[in-house]
Amino acid sequence: MVTSLGLRATKQRAAVLALVDEVADFRSAQELHELLRARGESVGLTTVYRTVATLAEAGELDVIRRADGESVYRRCGSGAHHHHLVCRDCGAAVEVEGPAMERWAERVAADHGYSQVAHTLELFGVCPVCSAAK
Repeated sequence: MVTSLGLRATKQRAAVLALVDEVADFRSAQELHELLRARGESVGLTTVYRTVATLAEAGELDVIRRADGESVYRRCGSGAHHHHLVCRDCGAAVEVEGPAMERWAERVAADHGYSQVAHTLELFGVCPVCSAAK
């Protein structure tokens, strides 16, 4: 059996999908793998990497790159194009829309003759909870 994302339906992939539906914050493939192992799930790290990459490509997961360069994932909270405001301290993230950024990206692309341009934008700062704790 093949899922709507083009993946063969397996018990391991189902476990990864169930986990990303449960966690609210961004997690790396390795962190997801560790959570699965702690639950007693027998899922290989390669399967986790492939599954989250496919889900991200399909728009089912948001993906951002942390300051250390590692990609982290979470279930996409919105079907619409959006950006993220991410706390550098705790990793909390808020989805934000940026109409001005969208217009700017379109203008820059047009000025240089580009079409079919895609972009991602993550803003990093310190959330109110972490700011108050300092």
